[in-house]
Amino acid sequence: MTIKVKTAAESAVETRYLVMPHQANPFGTAFGGVIMSWIDMVASMAAQRHCGTEVVTAGIDSISFERPVRIGDQVVLLASVNYVSKTSMEVGVKVIREDPIDHERSVATKAYLTFVSIDENHKPIPAPPLQPQTEDAKRRWNNAALRVKARKKLREHLKSNNN
Repeated sequence: MTIKVKTAAESAVETRYLVMPHQANPFGTAFGGVIMSWIDMVASMAAQRHCGTEVVTAGIDSISFERPVRIGDQVVLLASVNYVSKTSMEVGVKVIREDPIDHERSVATKAYLTFVSIDENHKPIPAPPLQPQTEDAKRRWNNAALRVKARKKLREHLKSNNN
């Protein structure tokens, strides 16, 4: 079986939501958990598009809330596969808040998630390789490689300290 090399553009996902009152706190800003669930959903779609298989979330490696999202704002989520190892891949998600009246946009949240490609028995299987083609995709690949290396080093350090 030949595994097709894919580009980030082939699996990229863009979606949008409208922040409603039941998704916000008493101060009128979206709950972080709501934003996180949207991030996980759009990231899993990008990972599935890349693999053509079922995927599972292995971890949310980082999430940074940079600006509040208010009731009535439109939220644009952009997800892209940044990096692929054997069975896992990093998906980056950028969350942009957009004012529906004046269309002013700003980055509200950024997140990096790790997904694993699985078969029908829920066992990890190889993910298609990723070929970064644009300068932006190459930058994201290189930055993701640094994060992957740092996560592995941290896991090893923590494991050795727990023995």
